[in-house]
Amino acid sequence: MDRPRSPSRPPNGGWYRSDFCRPLTAAQIRDRRFRSVRRGLDPVEVHAFLHRVAAELAATRRDLVLVAEESARIKRVLGSWQSRFAPSRRW
Repeated sequence: MDRPRSPSRPPNGGWYRSDFCRPLTAAQIRDRRFRSVRRGLDPVEVHAFLHRVAAELAATRRDLVLVAEESARIKRVLGSWQSRFAPSRRW
């Protein structure tokens, strides 16, 4: 049987908020620290993994910017070409 969810705690643990929150940055991932718990995870391993995730996030965001710039450039060139070479409609 499914346990009923506690109304005081959101189902996502409170980590994900509304769409108005800014996305995580690579620096936020790198700098994130977790509290120590008995028999917890290896902090060095967690830290290394967070750095890897942050690096991949930073690279993905750089690629996204490059793709958006290339898309805008292609749209400009296509619009220019169409205005010069496409037959104009004369009614």
